[in-house]
Parts: sequence; structure tokens; C-alpha cells
Amino acid sequence: MHTAMDPRPLLERATGQFATLIAAVEPGRLADPTPCTQYDVRTLIGHVLGNTLAYAHIAEGGSIADAPGDARDVPGDDWAAAYKASAQRLVAAGRALADGALDRTVDLGFAQMPMRAALGAIVMEIATHTWDLREALQVSPELDPELAEFSLAYARATLPPTRRGAPVPFEPVRPAPEGTDAYGKLAAWLGREVHSDTPEA
Repeated sequence: MHTAMDPRPLLERATGQFATLIAAVEPGRLADPTPCTQYDVRTLIGHVLGNTLAYAHIAEGGSIADAPGDARDVPGDDWAAAYKASAQRLVAAGRALADGALDRTVDLGFAQMPMRAALGAIVMEIATHTWDLREALQVSPELDPELAEFSLAYARATLPPTRRGAPVPFEPVRPAPEGTDAYGKLAAWLGREVHSDTPEA
């Protein structure tokens, strides 16, 4: 799956739905906790912003050593505008890749893999943190199910239960309650606690 599929069509959809949730974040909610326990809402958004820019930089031919880290502050605290710009850059970088470039090996710092697998990783990352942000805000927008299904398959293929701990930044797999949708299953696979009131598929 992750070695054969072209994940570029999913980049715009993944970044778009995360951007929509950011636009709903009121300033007073930035310090709220999230299911990704090392991040509050502000640092979660900053983490995804930094990773979105990093993968754009790599897709453009840059080195991980020169990629930006997590964003801690943005001008005017306008996280929505900052993320929209980073998303546009990632989508454009993906579109600019020749098909053959998808099989070029890239260095992500923690692993080397084909570009197509790297782009699959950022789709999974963004989809997972979209669930985190939705849960933190306690809102229930309809999320793109195909993104979660792709990301869950990617996570199961590349991040088995035995592959946890440094340098893999995920907690052990947790059980997903019966009836949990693909986002909840993805979150549980990556170590989040998923409650039984998570929307059903």
C-alpha cells in the first residue's frame, strides 16, 4: 500500500481539513490539552505546521538538516493563516514532483524511505493530529473517511505494535472501543486513549 500508492492527491484534502479546524480555534482555547498528551492546542498546531513545512522542504529537494522545527509563535498569533501558507507550499511541492521522483529515497532524520512513503507519512501525521484537535475542541465536523482509512493502513503497515519507543514518537497501541470509526482506530493504534463516544463509521 504505502510503497505503491501515490499519496499526493491526499495532501490537499488532509491539510485542508486540518486548516478548517484551526480556523475554528478561539484564542482562549490555545492552552487546552489534547489527546496527544505532550501538546496543548497551540503546540499541537505548531508541531503540525513545522512538519508540514519540513516535508514541503524535503519534497522541494532540501535536506532534513535545514528543515524548520515546530513553530512556537506566528505573527499576530494567526495560526490559521500560517498553516494555510504551509499547506499550500506542501501541496505545490507534491504537484511539482515528477512521477519518478516518488521512488527517490529521502532522509527524514529518523529513517530513510521513498518519497511516496514520506508523503504518506505526512498524510498520516496530519490526519492523526486532526483527530487530536477535533477531540480537544470537542467539536464534531464530518471528517474525510478516506484519509483516515489510508492513514490507518499506512500506520499498521509501517508502525507495528513492536515498533514503539525512540526514535518512533508513538505510545503503545491501545484498544479501540467497538464501533469506533477509522479516525478513532488510527488514534488508538498510535497510542491515544479513545473513548466509546467517538463517532461510529
